[in-house]
Amino acid sequence: MKSTRTALGVALLLALVSQLAAHSSDDLVYGYECRSGYCQKVELSEENYVKAISLPVCRLFCGSSIGTLWPKPTGTVRLDTLMRQVDISFIDFNFNGIARQQKLWRAVEDRFMNMLEAQIPDRKVLARGGYRMSVNINTPDEPTPARLTLDTDESYTLDIDTDASGHVLANITASNFFGARHGLETLAQLIVYDDIRREVQVTANATINDAPVYKWRGLLLDTSRNYYSVKSIKRTLEGMALVKLNTFHWHITDSHSFPLEVKKRPELHKLGAYSQRQVYTRRDVAEVVEYGRVRGIRVMPEFDAPAHVGEGWQHKNMTACFNAQPWKSFCVEPPCGQLDPTVNEMYDVLEDIYGTMFDQFNPDIFHMGGDEVSTSCWNSSQPIQQWMKKQGWGLETADFMRLWGHFQTEALGRVDKVANGTHTPIILWTSGLTEEPFIDEYLNPERYIIQIWTTGVDPKVKKILERGYKIIVSNYDALYLDCGGAGWVTDGNNWCSPYIGWQKVYDNSLKSIAGDYEHHVLGAEGAIWSEQIDEHTLDNRFWPRASALAERLWSNPAEGWRQAESRLLLHRQRLVDNGLGAEAMQPQWCLQNEHECPIDACSRGSGRLGLIVLLLLTTLSA
Repeated sequence: MKSTRTALGVALLLALVSQLAAHSSDDLVYGYECRSGYCQKVELSEENYVKAISLPVCRLFCGSSIGTLWPKPTGTVRLDTLMRQVDISFIDFNFNGIARQQKLWRAVEDRFMNMLEAQIPDRKVLARGGYRMSVNINTPDEPTPARLTLDTDESYTLDIDTDASGHVLANITASNFFGARHGLETLAQLIVYDDIRREVQVTANATINDAPVYKWRGLLLDTSRNYYSVKSIKRTLEGMALVKLNTFHWHITDSHSFPLEVKKRPELHKLGAYSQRQVYTRRDVAEVVEYGRVRGIRVMPEFDAPAHVGEGWQHKNMTACFNAQPWKSFCVEPPCGQLDPTVNEMYDVLEDIYGTMFDQFNPDIFHMGGDEVSTSCWNSSQPIQQWMKKQGWGLETADFMRLWGHFQTEALGRVDKVANGTHTPIILWTSGLTEEPFIDEYLNPERYIIQIWTTGVDPKVKKILERGYKIIVSNYDALYLDCGGAGWVTDGNNWCSPYIGWQKVYDNSLKSIAGDYEHHVLGAEGAIWSEQIDEHTLDNRFWPRASALAERLWSNPAEGWRQAESRLLLHRQRLVDNGLGAEAMQPQWCLQNEHECPIDACSRGSGRLGLIVLLLLTTLSA
C-alpha cells in the first residue's frame, strides 16, 4: 500500500512538473506560505503544492490588515483571504448615472485593463476559465467636464462580493469622477497574478472606505533646464495615478529655455527653445492635460517671474542682467535674467503668456513663481535706477522690494484679466517678498498660497502660518529629489546634498512642520529641478520616493517608514510592471524573503553595517 501511495505521489509530482513545463520553459521551484504573519518562501513539492501560493497573493492577506495596498487607506479595510480566479476577457464596466462623461470613462476603463495585462508575463500560459467580473461605478451624473479643485471630494467606497450566479461584483461609490477613479486604482491592486496556477485572481470579498488626508498631493518637474519629451511626462503622470497623487506642477520655463508655444508671441519659443523639436505645442499641452485628467491629476502651470527669465526674451528690452557675468553677482546659477518691472509693455507680454496658460490648462490655482529675485540684478540697470528715482524712491533693499511689490500687483492684474475676474488663488514661493515686513505690505493671505522650499525647521514658516496663509510644503531637506549629485557650478556635491532616501521622504511630517497651524497646510510636493536630470534619469529620481510621499499625503500614517518597507518593496515592482524605471531599494532576495532584511536596531545589523555593530559590541564587552 505504501509503495502504491509513493508511486501515486511520484506520478502526481511528475504530472505537476509536466503541467508547469507545458506552461513555461522555466519550471517553477518556489512558492509561498503564510507563517506567523510573514510570507515564507518554500520549495514546491507534492505535499505543499496545494497550499503554496505566489508572493503577490500571499502578501495580500498575510500579516497585514491592508494587504499590499499603496497608499494605505484611511478608513475601514476588510479583506477576505479567499481568492477567486478572474477571466479578464469577461470584465464588464457599468457606469451608473453617468451620461456626459462616457469618453472620459472609456479612457479610464482602457487604462484599468492595461494595468491588469501588465501583471501577466505571458498571455499564452494564462489558465482558462474563472469568474466573470462586473465593475459598477456609482457617481452622480456631472453636467460639466470633470475638473479637480481644492473643494473636490476624493473619497470613495469599494465593495467586492460574489453573487449567486457566480459573478464577482466590484461596486465603487463616490461623489464624483475623481473619487471613483481612486476606487478603481485600489481595485486594480486587489487583482493579482498567481504565477503558480497561472491565474489572475481577485480578493473574493472586501470593503474599503477611503479618503485622503491632504488635498494637495503633488510633484514638480522643471522642463526648462533640460527638456523632457511628452512621452516621459506621461510616464510620470502614470506613476502619479498609481499612488493617487493629484497635482503635476509643471515648471515649464526658466532663464535657460522657453519651450512653451504662446500663440500671440511665437518669438518666445522660437528664440527660447533649445531647438524647434523641443517645444511644447498647443497640441502637446492639451494631450498632457487630458492624460492627467483621466488619471485624476490636475496639471498646473507655473510661469516663474520676475526672476528666472532670459532665453526667448531677446530683442525686447524688457529684462535686466540677462546672461550677465560674473553671474554670481546677479543670480544663483547661469544664465541670469529678470524682468524689468518698469517697462509697461512687458505686462502685455505677460498677459499673453498667462492667457495661453489659462486657455490651455484651465487652472483652478495658478503658480506665479516669485523665486530668487536678486536686487543686485535690478540695481545693475540704469533705466531701472532712473525710474525708481523718478518715483521718489531710493536704491536700498526696501526700495527694490517695493519695486517687486509693484511688479506683483501689476502682474496679478493681468492674471485676473485673462481669468475673467475669477480671482484664481495664486501660489508664490517663499522668498524675500514673503518675509517681514514685506509680506504684510504686498501679499494678501486671502489670495496667496505660499509654497515652502526652505528647511522643515525654518522659523520663517511659522511666521507665514501665523498670518493666516495656506501653505504647500516642499522643504528641500526632504522633498527636493534632485539632491545628492556632483556639483555643476562648484566643486564637490550639489548644494542640497546628500541624496534623500525614501525613508526621510516618508517620515517628513507636515504636522511637525506646521505645529498648531496644520489646518493651514494644503499638502506637499516633491520637486525635481533639472540641472542634472533629464528624461533618461527621470524615473529613478522620482520613483519609488514619490510613492513614499504619496502615502504620507494620502494617509498621514502615525507609524514611521519601517511598517511600510515590505509593502513598498512589492509596490516598487508594481511601478516597474507599469513601465516606470523605479530605483531598486534592496536586493530582490529581500522581496522574496520578507522580514529578513530590515535592521532591528536592538540586536542586529545588515551586511557591512552589521559587522561594524558586531565589532563595536565586542570591543565594548571586552
